[in-house]
Amino acid sequence: MSLHVQKVNHPEDLDKVFAIRKIVFVDEQNCPPELEWEHEDESIHFLATNNGQPCGACRWRKTDAGYKLERFAVLKDFRGQGVGRALIAEALSDLPEDAHYIYLNSQLDAMSLYAKFGFVAEGDQFEEAGIQHFKMVKKV
Repeated sequence: MSLHVQKVNHPEDLDKVFAIRKIVFVDEQNCPPELEWEHEDESIHFLATNNGQPCGACRWRKTDAGYKLERFAVLKDFRGQGVGRALIAEALSDLPEDAHYIYLNSQLDAMSLYAKFGFVAEGDQFEEAGIQHFKMVKKV
């Protein structure tokens, strides 16, 4: 397996990111499309490929609170192969050095993965797009 994660700089790569997110969030998890596509222009996007084939995506953006990691999506055939871990690592390494408050909203089954990178659950469980989440904050 030749896994590669890169920052998206070209429209055709962004199309691949959106295609992955559509499959995972809209088709598999039944998220409403109008909730799925927002804040795209202000976000920094990442595309994971395996042997050149798009297999995962994520993004980060600056918010009023700090830096938010979002939209982690890995295609079903590639899950459990380290794609999510590679996406998280790349997104974190891309954040500016002054990014002191880093957070995300994790689906329950992904919490243990984010915890490996120092994210800690904060507050109460909540629902987003019909799926249970916890807010997680990275302790630095």
